[in-house]
Amino acid sequence: MNQTNASNPTNVFAFVGRLLIAALFILGGLGKLAAPEATQGYIASVGLPAPLLGLVVAVIVEAGGGLLLLIGYRARLVSLVLAAFTLILAAIFHKNFADQNQMIHFLKNIAIVGGLLQIAAFGAGSFSLDGRRLRA
Repeated sequence: MNQTNASNPTNVFAFVGRLLIAALFILGGLGKLAAPEATQGYIASVGLPAPLLGLVVAVIVEAGGGLLLLIGYRARLVSLVLAAFTLILAAIFHKNFADQNQMIHFLKNIAIVGGLLQIAAFGAGSFSLDGRRLRA
């Protein structure tokens, strides 16, 4: 079956998977913009320096990376950046495994990293700017 065929389930699944992961990052980044004081307070609560800088970096990586992932532009590289970001934040913010809620958040982040690594390994699929560039 031709991989560029729009009816190919692989292409549809790649797009939907990318869309769902991208939505998580886009909404997270926009949510931080909506409540910057709360985000900075959370950053400070774990002992990280420069909460304002942390907020700016988080918004850029999450909202910007999420948008790039959504449109499928340089999706392999973007997904690796988001995977590293997510893994680092899981280790910093969700390391108290005695708290079941924190362990669940940690494992959720690890699962997200797994999905991002799938995008890094297999690409964005046909419904993406990367796929369009490959067809050109």
